[in-house]
Amino acid sequence: MTRRGFLKASVVAGISVYIAPMGSRAFAALFEDKNLTPVAWDAAKGQAKFRIDGTAKVTGSKIFARDVRARDMPGWPAQQAHAFVLRTTLADRPYLGFDLSRLNDGLQPDRVVTAEDLARDGVAFPEFYGDDMLLPVGKTPAYLGHAVAILIYRDFARFRFAKDKLKFHDEIIRYGDVTGPLERDPWGSFRYVRVGGKTAYDDDVYSSLKDAPIFPSMMRKHLPVWPDGNDHGKLDEQGMAYAGKIGESLAHPPANWLVMSREYRTQSVDTAALEPDNANCWYDAATQTLHMVVPTQSPSEVAENAAAMAAKGHFPVKRLIVYPCYTVGYGSKDHYNMPFYGLAAAMYGDGLPVRLANDRYEQFQTSLKRHAFTMRYRIGVDKESGMLQAFTADMECNGGGRMNFSPSVAMVGATAAQSIYYFPQSDLASVAIASRAIDAGSARGYGTLQSMAATEMMIDEMAAQLGVDAIDFRLKNALRSGMKNTQGAIPAGAVRVDEVLARAKAHPLWTQRDKKKAEYEAAHPGRRYGVGFACVQKDFGTGAETSFARVEFDETGKISLHHTAAEIGTGTSTSQAVAVAKWLGMPATDVHIAITDWPELPVVTSGDPYLMSQADQDKLAANPRWSPGYASPSSATNSAFYFTHSTREAARLLFLQGLWPAALSIWRRGLGGGQAAPLVVRAEDARWVDGKLSAAGLEALPLGMLAKTAYEQGFVTGATVHVFNRWQWAEADWDLGDGVTQRLPVDGIALRFGKGGANPSAAAAQAPDAQTPAAKSAHHSGNAPAKSASAKGAPAKSASQPNAAAGQQVAAPTPATGYRTMDRKRVYYPPVQRNNAAVTYYSAVGTLVELSVHEASGKVELLTHHSIMECGNQISPQLVSGQLQGGLAMGIGHALHEYLPLYEDGPGNGTWNFNRYHLPRAVDVAVWTQTGEVLPPISETDVPKGIAEVVMIPVVGAIVNGLAHAIGHRFTELPVTPEKIQEVLA
Repeated sequence: MTRRGFLKASVVAGISVYIAPMGSRAFAALFEDKNLTPVAWDAAKGQAKFRIDGTAKVTGSKIFARDVRARDMPGWPAQQAHAFVLRTTLADRPYLGFDLSRLNDGLQPDRVVTAEDLARDGVAFPEFYGDDMLLPVGKTPAYLGHAVAILIYRDFARFRFAKDKLKFHDEIIRYGDVTGPLERDPWGSFRYVRVGGKTAYDDDVYSSLKDAPIFPSMMRKHLPVWPDGNDHGKLDEQGMAYAGKIGESLAHPPANWLVMSREYRTQSVDTAALEPDNANCWYDAATQTLHMVVPTQSPSEVAENAAAMAAKGHFPVKRLIVYPCYTVGYGSKDHYNMPFYGLAAAMYGDGLPVRLANDRYEQFQTSLKRHAFTMRYRIGVDKESGMLQAFTADMECNGGGRMNFSPSVAMVGATAAQSIYYFPQSDLASVAIASRAIDAGSARGYGTLQSMAATEMMIDEMAAQLGVDAIDFRLKNALRSGMKNTQGAIPAGAVRVDEVLARAKAHPLWTQRDKKKAEYEAAHPGRRYGVGFACVQKDFGTGAETSFARVEFDETGKISLHHTAAEIGTGTSTSQAVAVAKWLGMPATDVHIAITDWPELPVVTSGDPYLMSQADQDKLAANPRWSPGYASPSSATNSAFYFTHSTREAARLLFLQGLWPAALSIWRRGLGGGQAAPLVVRAEDARWVDGKLSAAGLEALPLGMLAKTAYEQGFVTGATVHVFNRWQWAEADWDLGDGVTQRLPVDGIALRFGKGGANPSAAAAQAPDAQTPAAKSAHHSGNAPAKSASAKGAPAKSASQPNAAAGQQVAAPTPATGYRTMDRKRVYYPPVQRNNAAVTYYSAVGTLVELSVHEASGKVELLTHHSIMECGNQISPQLVSGQLQGGLAMGIGHALHEYLPLYEDGPGNGTWNFNRYHLPRAVDVAVWTQTGEVLPPISETDVPKGIAEVVMIPVVGAIVNGLAHAIGHRFTELPVTPEKIQEVLA
């Protein structure tokens, strides 16, 4: 098979873009034929026995981009070139060039690429990444570590020696006189004001969802200036008038209020991804083809921006081939700039593939960081009732030298600050500043780690001042179902933080904390004992989540899954394979992820889903192929809920339009009357048992038999869907060939039919009874034929107005795919006003921490910790457990160990590595004594929730609160190091 035979293409900026996704037979054949192991299925438990990528990872198979060399790639030159980047270590004076005189003995690079070369050849960053991919001579660096040149070597030995010769030598870069760092306006500023009604359930007087969020009217001295308050002015002026009244109530509170003001600070943290950033790219001038092997959370973004970048340059490019590999991300490889440095290096490789791969020093110097936050909180509480009254916050997050996702991190930090509590009034402002620090991006936690941990510290202190139990205080003020968040939006689904709190309150760690403190300290002189608790609920999603999924079976019943999701270490490839079992009785055995091109379902997109007007959305939605978004990057928390939705909707269609009618056909033949035999059975009665389908006591049918029948009778054998979510699922009305209109929570569908399925109505035509009430029930039912779960029926009508689409049409099969794209009859996109909600989906975790403090050294030892998680129905409990354990370790590191100075003495100077940066180890995280539990779902229909970020947050507040119990001091700056503890105890 040729590469062209297995790669799919789209055209971006006039360049044909080919994607060879990891997990496909084609890409696997580049290395080993079976790097990925089909899901080992435990039918009795309905669970996978291990991850499909687990064996490959622990045995070192080549599924990470960092392991790939030119000789591994069929068709590439065998010789691999290597490159590294020269970077500034100062950012307060102009850059005047570099000196490579240390590179003697033949170590001069074969090619040096500078800003002048890029300008001459039209090579520049995609717009998202800003200016000066390489800094021109004479300009002041925008940030520490600003790239100034790429040095390329045709062989590894000279590259390695040269890199070592230049490392840690500041004199390589020449500078002018000190002029001071650049001063710039913030990357983004937001303000959310809410004044609730008489009760927590009444309409708001003012809120961002009901009215509008507030943005600065101007900038003065690079700081936001908010609109003037006016009770009868524009919406933002009204909001500022309410903000003024909230501030006044806290500045001059009633006599029965306790008002507390605190400032909290969190540090810059390295994402410490297992795989440092890298790219291996080859520009083949003879065929005008650009090849890119890259690790990325967002393959669609890389493909689109790389094509646009190549199209603007003077190097002729007709084809772009991207190989997105499995990686470890958690934000560090989402919209990061290494792929584009790799692209630029390849253009100057003189026909050789060029590998650009950070060592750990370079990774510390350049990788995206977690934002450092400063938060000034003021909260008022009624001392008599114990009810929270008002909350104001002024937050500043340090976005560093390039914008990246800093605006949305600042926004999410503000909207999450309420944590698990209901506040009748709130005024939350947040600004993302531009600085000379290293870029900060979408690191795990995304601003909520910073803001919610601070809230939990403050709530705990308020409870202490009120003289009440800290969990009782939380229970009294917990946000409950139907209450509104600080944006005025009602959270989707049941809010169960009160159940988490109740379990924590009854746990022995909490009930026996004072007794055990006395016993422990008596038995361990010189040590202080403490127990702390914190509970948060974290949003998951972006407000514009979108994905494709394709689920198929062959004539033997073998199931395959294709998805836009990329594997970033969360187990997405495994969980999505398992997710189809809800409808098909077995997991997918062939899993193809990071698919970016979908010719069987041509979806077009235009405009910005966050900024478009309702009128524009209504107009664009009249095109039955249009959607507000194409495919979301993979993030820590969008797999379980968002990606599973598209997977299961495709599997649902495949069952109801393929396997179920096949089962009806077989059962009728078994009655001896052929397809006309009377049969009363409903799809909601269907159940999979040991891989066989049965319903209402009828014969259990193996999947292979059903698949064969579906092929023979022209039923659906493959389904592709596209979905979109703006804090609620887009829906559309569909006629899938049975003459019955049904509303489904998808905005795009394409179907593949078996033999004789010449058109979508063929399946119905071959089943004369398809229009009987029983058959209609089969088509309409939203219940999954599984013991463990059943999907909801057709969701209620969207609040948005329907947009009339073109008349129902059925496209001819696409020759290359065999699929027919269906036209929706009417679509119901969530109204654009829901953008103002900011978040509506939440999952909750509470954590109890037991710790001791060594008085002499200040060292903190975690004795144990217990977490209580609410996450709906788990797709894979083992993966959930892994997320919890890993998240706890990251949170512990954030609370006690991990720290990066922001500026000249920080990692931007190129001297930082793990010898200076303390990642938590097993001894730091109570690895053998930690425990956890998951709240049982309300019912088998609960959706799985995104939990990979929330699991790391409460342990931070719990540790700081535990330290207060141990030594009587409340810290407000992270990390809490032994030195800080020693200062307090001294």
